[in-house]
Amino acid sequence: MKTIGDKIQDVAMSKIGDKGLFTKELEIALASNAVDLVVHSLKDMPTQLPDNMMLAAITVREDPRDAVVMAPRHADKRDLAELPPNSTVGTGSVRRVAQLRRQYPQLRFQDIRGNLTTRLGKLDAEDSTYDAIVLAYAGLHRQGLGERIVQKLDAVLPAVGQGALGVEVRCDDQRTRMLVACLNNATSRLECLAERQLMRVLEGGCSVPIGVKSRWEGNQLYLRAIVVAPGGEKLVEAEANDYVDGLEAERRAVALGARLAVLMRERGADDILNNITS
Repeated sequence: MKTIGDKIQDVAMSKIGDKGLFTKELEIALASNAVDLVVHSLKDMPTQLPDNMMLAAITVREDPRDAVVMAPRHADKRDLAELPPNSTVGTGSVRRVAQLRRQYPQLRFQDIRGNLTTRLGKLDAEDSTYDAIVLAYAGLHRQGLGERIVQKLDAVLPAVGQGALGVEVRCDDQRTRMLVACLNNATSRLECLAERQLMRVLEGGCSVPIGVKSRWEGNQLYLRAIVVAPGGEKLVEAEANDYVDGLEAERRAVALGARLAVLMRERGADDILNNITS
């Protein structure tokens, strides 16, 4: 099924809004009983779901990092830092551009739209205006295109939920809820619930430059977040952690995400986000 986000290919996502950009048509089908479940890339899924819909499963998370793919003419290069000054890097993400501009001020960044195959085609074309593109590692890996990756961007914090798939069902559909429960991965679910609560409290979306990274030390979940102005000139970052285990694990994960969001607000994240969304 194609969504608005799939159909509009010539306008940057940040300019057409992100509320349900890749989910609305799917949720209409779910609400009308035309389908029994919907599978989303979790990073594209709004944190506020329609009435009578729920996130029934979050799958095992792939590596959440972003990855670099070079144009064929730069096949000898293994790092964005090796590209000549003023080289053009394509990405459809405000979050990536905001962080990359701080790390690679000598490069130019240009919007690129389309699915994975379309973007790679634009990069590989003989008359391509792109010297490299940045994509989610997970999408490339899942489609067997991992050999195109030349660099994983450790210093760029991923999108909320990046690398995981989310399964959405109707709340009153007990049969489907039971069927998909086995797809849940406990670790991934706790990470993503914390990250989604962070974004919910900050009121951000997939076109807003919120980056977040989760890591574990035993049963303690560490959550690090960053909000960067689109031009890269201003940033706010913070980290919070808590023990997330036992019967209260999901509640504690959500509380951790909310606490980090409050800390980010105290440090000025709202100033950046309000300037973007106003």
